[in-house]
Amino acid sequence: MPRPVWSGAISFGLVTIPIKVLPATENHSIRFHQYHLEDMGRVRTKKICEIEDREVSNAEIGKGYEVNKDTVVAIADHELDEMPLPTAKAIEIVAFVPAESIDPVRISDGYYLQGDGQVSAKPYTLLRKALARNSKVAVAKFAWHGRERLGLLRVRDDVIVLHAMKWDDEIRDPQELIPKPIDIDEAEIERALLLIDSMTVDDITDQAWATDHYTEALEDVIHAKAEGKQPPRAAEEEEPAGKVVDLMAALEQSVQRAKESRGEGGGEATVHEMKPKKTARKTTAKKAPAKKTAAKKRGA
Repeated sequence: MPRPVWSGAISFGLVTIPIKVLPATENHSIRFHQYHLEDMGRVRTKKICEIEDREVSNAEIGKGYEVNKDTVVAIADHELDEMPLPTAKAIEIVAFVPAESIDPVRISDGYYLQGDGQVSAKPYTLLRKALARNSKVAVAKFAWHGRERLGLLRVRDDVIVLHAMKWDDEIRDPQELIPKPIDIDEAEIERALLLIDSMTVDDITDQAWATDHYTEALEDVIHAKAEGKQPPRAAEEEEPAGKVVDLMAALEQSVQRAKESRGEGGGEATVHEMKPKKTARKTTAKKAPAKKTAAKKRGA
């Protein structure tokens, strides 16, 4: 398990539950460094004091707030830790709400809450079982990393999970994005519902499509260039410029394909013929350019 990112307590009415907070997710994205393309030397960011015009170490750097162009107020880490906030050392539960009332757009990173010590075992289990036995989730407030945040507590596999949430004023109003009114035929809606039914699964875990193909493709590119080969390229798709889509035909063919992918037979009404897009991926590489940059050695 990862190292705790915070420790404190859950405040549940008059009940206090000592806990440790651990990240519930991992980031498997490939990370790049910056290099000078001429000689592949590493490019690093230096922290320069603009008054002394010299690089400074992390020990010399602190937080400050610019009140105006002539006044900067220095804020020490211990001053942030000692602020008189009830949420500074506790995840304070403030309410319980139906789970379906929480808009998913609010929900951010997830963390596992682990009981800290034997004293936490009984109250932790009490809160976990209480949450698990109803359809409500707990709404909490907590202060991390220099700001107070809103959170959601729920149960996953017998562990209490904390999700950071956005405040009301952090959610943008989508009204201006709503398209203008347009007539939709009832038969089209029924076909769309049938397509939803044909694509419905019980759980997204371990599905064939639940794979990060971008990272896999990026790894192929890196391996090819490391071996001095031309990286694989996707086939260019021909876009049907200005072509009007037969919406009902598209829905019918989509339903048919979804059923075939699940091993179900046909039996539906005749499907309109539609020309499929070119999705095949080229495996042959184009001729490599004369100059290679990926396999350069440092100091070359």
